[in-house]
Amino acid sequence: MIKAVIFDMDGLMIDSERVTFEGYQYELAKMGLTIDKAFYITLLGKPVKGIYQRFYDVYGDDFPIEQVIKRVHAYMEERFETEGVPLKQGLIPLLQYLKKNDYRTIVATSSNRDRVDKILASANLTDYFDDSICGDEVTNGKPNPEVFLKSCDKLFVNPDEALVLEDSEAGIEAAFRANIPVICIPDMKYPEEQYAQMTTAILDSLDLVKDYLIEQQTVEEKPSSIKKYAKAAAGITGAVGVLLLAGILARKMLNK
Repeated sequence: MIKAVIFDMDGLMIDSERVTFEGYQYELAKMGLTIDKAFYITLLGKPVKGIYQRFYDVYGDDFPIEQVIKRVHAYMEERFETEGVPLKQGLIPLLQYLKKNDYRTIVATSSNRDRVDKILASANLTDYFDDSICGDEVTNGKPNPEVFLKSCDKLFVNPDEALVLEDSEAGIEAAFRANIPVICIPDMKYPEEQYAQMTTAILDSLDLVKDYLIEQQTVEEKPSSIKKYAKAAAGITGAVGVLLLAGILARKMLNK
């Protein structure tokens, strides 16, 4: 039974990847450089050290990536302040459903704590979550499963009692390696086949996650219903008991 839902942040809850890409374009243009979408997509879901290395590989070991990232974050903050934090379609209804139905929730992201707290507060999302864990609070970033395993520990659930929502291939692999079911809602990139095979489902938007949870709950309830009615008929022996049980289950299915 799913008891907890683990959310990635950028690209999953927040429509931030496009703004981030535009920020890199803006900052690199001032340096006389360019960045294309194909390269930017390789950064998605990576921990900070991994992002640094990708820039060093392409732009040279002397590329001032720390300063550039700080300026990109400042660019994003200014955009969010003037335009608001862009939330993904279906996020708020999903969070409301989870809260109403007592699911435990946590944000598990590669972003650092200061940025996460600021974005969640600005978007009025903080109260929807029981906890959060950030990139600067784990030793190994995605695709290592550490952030998701620690999320389960924080929520006091086993991995098979959780569900991860992700948009990136690194996040999908991290959930898969943690043995946690993962649903992908693609953002700027649809997962390659090897990552798609790691997912439980690939959905077009967060709107559909609620339907998935309701369907799973229905599937999980059916065996318990059969046991309940079997117990009720247990005192009646032979063919009469079997027929009674069959009739009860048939009526239950028709009423659905």
